[in-house]
Amino acid sequence: MESTTARVARIAPELPVRNLRSALDYYTDRLGFEIAMDLPNAEYAIVERDGVAIHLFEDKSGLNSPVGVHIFTPDLDDLYRELSGRGADLMQPIESKPWGNREFRVNDGSGNLLKFTEPAG
Repeated sequence: MESTTARVARIAPELPVRNLRSALDYYTDRLGFEIAMDLPNAEYAIVERDGVAIHLFEDKSGLNSPVGVHIFTPDLDDLYRELSGRGADLMQPIESKPWGNREFRVNDGSGNLLKFTEPAG
């Protein structure tokens, strides 16, 4: 296999949501993200927190399946307490996983699962 110096630097997942206005309220009020961009037609927006960007689009067709996204943090316990205090829809408390990471899971109200993960080590 040929060696390369090309790198990838960031990922910004695109998540389907049932209602963009409700999703933006949830991501800002319950998860502590800020709105980085909100298109005027209310069909697409970007939220960011600590350099993590999530693109949200209103799925009017209902054809897109909810997704799961791992969001890595070195401060899992503090983030769990913060999001719990904000009223986030916690689907799973902090658990140690067989692959060594610790994580908790949040439902974003549209069925997407945000898996806040602290790497092993």
